[in-house]
Amino acid sequence: MKQLIYFGLEQAKSCVFPVIIFLTLAMTKIIEVPFISRYDLILLVCLGTQVLMVMFKRETLDEVKVIAVFHLIGLALELYKVHMGSWSYPEKAFTKVWGVPLYSGFMYASVASYMCQVWRRLELKLTNWPSTWIVSILSMAIYLNFFTHHFIYDFRWFLKLFTLLIFYRTFVYFTVNKRTYRMPVALSFVLIGFFIWIAENIATFFGAWQYPDQQQQWTMVHISKISSWLLLVIVSFLIVALLKHLKENQSQFKQRKKSKETNEIYER
Repeated sequence: MKQLIYFGLEQAKSCVFPVIIFLTLAMTKIIEVPFISRYDLILLVCLGTQVLMVMFKRETLDEVKVIAVFHLIGLALELYKVHMGSWSYPEKAFTKVWGVPLYSGFMYASVASYMCQVWRRLELKLTNWPSTWIVSILSMAIYLNFFTHHFIYDFRWFLKLFTLLIFYRTFVYFTVNKRTYRMPVALSFVLIGFFIWIAENIATFFGAWQYPDQQQQWTMVHISKISSWLLLVIVSFLIVALLKHLKENQSQFKQRKKSKETNEIYER
């Protein structure tokens, strides 16, 4: 139980960005701020939070780059899905582009922020990681399926099966209070997807966006959405893991180069 409490605390510390977004959604739903629309105010809070996270060294500049990538990926998906009628943002705002408020990208970015934070705090390490080209193809296939399933067959179940086949030997090791544990990486995808689904219910309750069946009154988001979030989590996790992997390789290359130069100096 003690270890579980420590684990929960580290998870909570890693969720600063998502928590601030949820608090902002809740407060702006209850309290109306004059002279500024709700969506515009949420965007300002998100931008301010990002700046403060860097200033107080809660996030590194490298992590901000990763988060920016997710912001763009999420915003592109939002523009497409809103256009297709999958969900909507009913309120008016100055910072709304083709029916999508710009703050929406930060909801995806907050997932990336959580992953970067928890990676550092729990000292995540992966074993039996598949080839980079396979991971890259899987990530692109999952992301593209979010767009193409409106016109052709939905391949999500094939993609899930493919994910299990690729990662069945891959484990993630994490450290809690100086003790190391391991978990199948596929299980971590499911768990994160489930908790994002819970967060999605909270977000829609506070009017972050609306599904078609929520226009008259709020209803719980269908449990099938867990599978969508699971796939998005896989994309998020794979991109973060790839960037971490590349950075680690660069660091090792620099160390080897420095060691080689040092040896050459000694030889001289």
